[in-house]
Amino acid sequence: MTQTKEVCLTTDLKTWSGQRVLITGGTGFLASHLCRRLLEAGAEVHATSRQDQVSGSESLRWWKTDLSSAEDVRSLFAEIQPSVVYHLAGFVGAKPDLQLVLPTFESLLASTIHIMIGATEFGSRRIVLSGSLTEPGPSGLYPVPSSPYAAAKWAASAYGRMFHALYQAPVVVAVPFMTFGPRQDTGKLVPSVILNFLKGEIPRLSSGLWEADWIYVGDVIQGFIAAGIVPGIEGATVELGSGAKLTTRGMVEQIAALMQTPIKPVFGAIPDRPREPIRIADTIETRRVLGWTPTTSLSEGLRQTIQWYEKQISVGKPR
Repeated sequence: MTQTKEVCLTTDLKTWSGQRVLITGGTGFLASHLCRRLLEAGAEVHATSRQDQVSGSESLRWWKTDLSSAEDVRSLFAEIQPSVVYHLAGFVGAKPDLQLVLPTFESLLASTIHIMIGATEFGSRRIVLSGSLTEPGPSGLYPVPSSPYAAAKWAASAYGRMFHALYQAPVVVAVPFMTFGPRQDTGKLVPSVILNFLKGEIPRLSSGLWEADWIYVGDVIQGFIAAGIVPGIEGATVELGSGAKLTTRGMVEQIAALMQTPIKPVFGAIPDRPREPIRIADTIETRRVLGWTPTTSLSEGLRQTIQWYEKQISVGKPR
């Protein structure tokens, strides 16, 4: 019987000191949090972006690069030669629109293949890919992705597992579920509703019936850190979620209650997305493989998120 790994993440953070880490899409929601945590742990962080960025730390170096170019990615690895790679870059958007097919293919699938080739050729000890809860689950003979984004993520995860099986690439796929927290894109549900309430505006939403597994960003980042450091888990796919479902309406109602607002959201004002998957994370398997379990309650995560956006509004920033 395989025993559950017990990982003391506070202690293990010390092992990041001086490690050279590449984080793609460094300005993104998850990647920006991961950059900060690894910098605090003493890692030498290299982050990519499509735009020029200014570093606020001597231990953080930004690289402006095109990850859809195999030549650019190979040059990046030749210069950095990272020990650990976190591939978090890519087009974000789960709408089922035809015009998203090529952007998601290039930014999600092609970039993932180029990253894995570079990391495998230059001998990185761990490659952590960010999967998606929108990927079709293992059940069903011919599962159908719900969007170009889901299809690209699904294929990228499959390539990751193939690289491990055929080329012994040290790949781990970490699948964050419905993550929320500070610095999230304001078009996402949680920040948009919080900002609506703070500005005295009425949120106009879909039916609110869709159920999701919500997880605070701080817990997800702990999971990503563990995925980069726990030994002997190459080839694994781990799901980072709470293991419980809550409707979007329930989430909005919790935000309203915490903010004590009299504003009543309008549900059904916009259409629901077709074929939206409903999944919860297998937290038991993740704890067995990774030694990780979430520690932030939904209400505490929302409180921290609301406080962060309140502060941003108070200093005149939209996010």
